[in-house]
Amino acid sequence: MYERLPNPVHSVVSTLKKSTMTAIGAVLALMILMASVFSPYFLDIYNLQSLIRDLAFIGMIGIGQSLLLIIGELDLSVGKIASLCGILSGIMMMHWGWNPYLSLLAALFLGLVLGSLNGLIISKLRLNAMVATIGMAGVYGGVNLVLTKGKAITGIPSEIHIFGKGNLGPLPIPFIFTLIVLVLVLFFVKKTKTGRYIYAIGNNRDAARVLGIKVDRIRILIYSIVGMISALAGILYVARLGSAQSAIGENWPMNSIAASVIGGVALTGGIGNPAGALIGAAIISVIQNMIILFGVNVYWQSAVSGFVVVIAISFSSLSVILQERKQRKIKLTK
Repeated sequence: MYERLPNPVHSVVSTLKKSTMTAIGAVLALMILMASVFSPYFLDIYNLQSLIRDLAFIGMIGIGQSLLLIIGELDLSVGKIASLCGILSGIMMMHWGWNPYLSLLAALFLGLVLGSLNGLIISKLRLNAMVATIGMAGVYGGVNLVLTKGKAITGIPSEIHIFGKGNLGPLPIPFIFTLIVLVLVLFFVKKTKTGRYIYAIGNNRDAARVLGIKVDRIRILIYSIVGMISALAGILYVARLGSAQSAIGENWPMNSIAASVIGGVALTGGIGNPAGALIGAAIISVIQNMIILFGVNVYWQSAVSGFVVVIAISFSSLSVILQERKQRKIKLTK
């Protein structure tokens, strides 16, 4: 069914994937080489572990965000979902006396519910995804402040800390979780019928409906998945800090979109690979790490990230335009 969708962009998806992944991989390798040459501390094992731990969170949220971008949507409430689920896990452990692991599972389920709520509101009320998720971010952020009264929830059990602070061999445990999320998402996208349909929806939603694809149901499913991924990231960050705070995930919406777009996911929908979001997250993290190592004011990180987003979006849009022109020329010569 998906293969017959009448959209000219679909015919260039595989080409864009291969060329984009190769290009961003080369950019990442070049940046790592430059950083290692200009800073003797970049390849220090502790610096690399810190860098990888940071990119794990951007990468995890980016992988989820990439699914939404592929279907032509986005979610600007991912950071607030992450912080709310992290805060609730802390409250369940510290105030309600729940078993720590049961608290974590409940927080994951909450993320699933909040993501589903976003999807239902957007699909059933026909709301713009950007506007709706900005509004829901305000709701979730308000609940965060009510629950915490602006204060951190401390005393998280030490047995939970390992999930955020620990390593498995040389790799930080949050990065291991990110790799697991990536494998599961890639399996969903490549090996399931529903996963393959997300490209059809992103390419041409109306055509997908005509061909019998349950578009709204799949949109809600993707928002649910992203909500759960956000909750997992929030829980792991609470484990890293040893406390639950409403400030968790403040920059995650922008960084996750940046990571996805840098990784070759088109804002127009229908094009991209979730694996690219992880490489995009690595590029962002290397840039931020270089800012610190080179002694640049840390507050420039947001400015640099914003600039990277603009550049990435520009190149993403340009690549799609050029590919579409190329396809039109090919058709005219036939």
